Formats: sequence, structure tokens, C-alpha cells
Amino acid sequence: MPISRRDFLGTALAGSVVLRNAIPASAEQESPTRNEPQRRAARLPVIISAANGYNYLDQAYRSLADGADTLEAALEVVQGPENDPNDESVGLGGHPNEEGVVELDACCMHGPTRTAGSVGGVRNIKNVSLLSNTVRLHTGHVMLVGEGAERFAVAQGFPRENLLTDKSRKEWLLWKQTHSDWWGPGIDSPEWRQRFRGQVQADDWQFRIERMQQIAAEIGIPPQLRMEAIGYVIFPPTGTIHCSALNQKGEMSGCTTTSGLAWKIPGRVGDSPIIGAGCYTDQDVGSAGATGNGEENIKVAGAHTIVENMRHGMSPLDAGIDALKRIVRNYNADRERLQYVDMVYYILRKDGSYAGVSLWEGYDEGKPHQIAVHDGTRRLEKTVNFFSGASHDWPPLPKT
Repeated sequence: MPISRRDFLGTALAGSVVLRNAIPASAEQESPTRNEPQRRAARLPVIISAANGYNYLDQAYRSLADGADTLEAALEVVQGPENDPNDESVGLGGHPNEEGVVELDACCMHGPTRTAGSVGGVRNIKNVSLLSNTVRLHTGHVMLVGEGAERFAVAQGFPRENLLTDKSRKEWLLWKQTHSDWWGPGIDSPEWRQRFRGQVQADDWQFRIERMQQIAAEIGIPPQLRMEAIGYVIFPPTGTIHCSALNQKGEMSGCTTTSGLAWKIPGRVGDSPIIGAGCYTDQDVGSAGATGNGEENIKVAGAHTIVENMRHGMSPLDAGIDALKRIVRNYNADRERLQYVDMVYYILRKDGSYAGVSLWEGYDEGKPHQIAVHDGTRRLEKTVNFFSGASHDWPPLPKT
């Protein structure tokens, strides 16, 4: 049985490891938990985003209500986490790749003009959401990547900046010295069980954690942050923010930005900059975006799938649930593997109806999945989940 992140980190130093069932018993259902209304309609204008955009909704909403362009309002929200060094999932302070370099991805779509821009694998440029919009506005292209995207950014006036904060640098050093491994089969491989690294006893894990704490102290990680850093090392985190905005004229736009998967192989690009996966907006229909396992979302073209579902008459909720079902289908409903997959979709239809859906209720740290909404009232709402229970972090810990 795999060990949950919360139980592992909470008990490792006590000399024992508490085990959890691989899949919660309540996850045996085949249909989503409909603990929310089928249809939620917001007053216009409305902004929806991932939960880490919550603190930035008020100003963006005021701008939108005062007549700002819908993409400008959405970009205003996502710049908050990009500029926050304490948000290690986006922009400044984002977790780096395995070489210790922060690589960022983003895309945007402007509904009124039906245009899009995207950047991937960008180094040294903090606000890649704005850079994706600059690609949209000032090139004949849709997507720029890597060194070319960085050179374009500098030519357009973006400053080069060191995006690696002292905190994220030290976390990377701890990972590099104790746990550097992003090679090997993924969850979708027939050989995925190779990620289980053999039989390890609880006492062995206690020793390893104590050794990691010693190294963390040598690196200079403060005592109160050491277990958090160890958690990031053992369970590389993902993190992203999506935002969609709709004004009173029915104009809409969306954008998604991320620093991607922690300790990733250099050059890895997830779903966030992929038009139709991490973000998709169609002025005639609606807008959708995603956070979670990027590789899984790419394979189902999640955001585009959701918008097309709504085009054919599905509600935002049902459109999102259908996309989740496609992920489940890709694993033949094998919950043993699906426990390591999670996805959250943020969905906004042109009439103001919206939904937030997720594969699981939340993460095994006890954090529920939520969607941030502002339609004159700022709030967080729980997503509608397909499976009950929490997802687990990948890669799995050894069985014991």
C-alpha cells in the first residue's frame, strides 16, 4: 500500500509510518459526487480562477467592471502569483528543473479577436503570462519557446531576472543531494510499478528523514521549513494558475501560467502553454482552463474538449465531468493508478454559468480542491469531484 504524503511526513520522525488504503473505499463509485447544483450562474461581469488567484480578484474585478478588456483583467489576476516569491508554483520563486533553473510556461486567448499567444520553457523572464500576450499582439506566431522566447522578451522590453529565490534554491539543493530522480517510467507506462523502489521498513524511512534533516540544516534551511522542504523533495509538487473573465457584453478571455513540475527534466513542457489543453477560449461558447497533471490533460485536450462539449449543449458541469471521464478511460478505470492522477478544470460559459470540477476531492495533505469566483462577491467554492477521497502524490513511495 502506498504511503500518503500527509501521513508520511506527519509520522516519519516518530519512528513509524501510518499506511493508508491505496484507494479510499468511497472511491468505488463510477459517477461524480454531485454535491453542488447542476448549474451555477454568476452575475456579469464574472471572473473565475484557480484558488491561488483569490487574493487578486478584487482589483481585477474592479477593472473589468470599469470597462477593462477581459484578457487584461485575467492577466491582472495571474500576475499576482507570478510576482509573489512565496508562491512556488508560478513565476518568481517557482521550483526549478533538475539543473536548478526555473523554466516557465504560459498561454492566453482573447475571445473578441479570436487570437492567442503562448510561450514554453522560458528562463529569466518573470511574467510569462504577459509575454504570451506580447507574442499574441506583436508577432505573426502563436507559440515561442526556450531561448528564442527569452530573446524576444528582452527585445520587447521584459527585464531578465533571477527567478530562483533563496528558499527554492535550497529546496533544490536538498533534492539534488538526497533524491534526484525524475527518470524512469511514468504512471501511464506498463512498467509503472518500477517506480516502487522495493521493500523499505519504517525504521529505514525514519533514518532517511533524519539524514535529510541533517543535510537541510547544513544547506541552511530554517528548522521550521525543513519538513516542508523534505516533502517537496520526496513528492515533487505541481502548480499552476488559470483565470477566465467574462464582461457584461459577453466578451471573454482566458490565460494559464505555471513554473511546471518541480525538478523536471530540462525542456519538459506541460499542458499550461498548450492551446486547447491548459487553456481554451471560444468567444461563441465559453472558456476553460486546468491545473493538475499536465501530461494527462494534454492527452485529452481538456480545455478544448470542455468548450466543444458546451458547444454541443452540455452544461459547464457535465462538460467538465466528461473530460475527467476521458482521463479515467485512458487508464481503463484502473483506480490503482488513477490515485496518482489529479486534475481540476475551471469552466465558464458565455451566459455566466460556471463550474469547477476535479478528479478527486482534494490532495492527501487534507486540502480540498476549490475554484475562486468573483461576480461582485469574492468567494471560494468547492469543486464537484468525480471520485471521493484524496489523490496521492507521484512518484509512489515504496510499499512496506
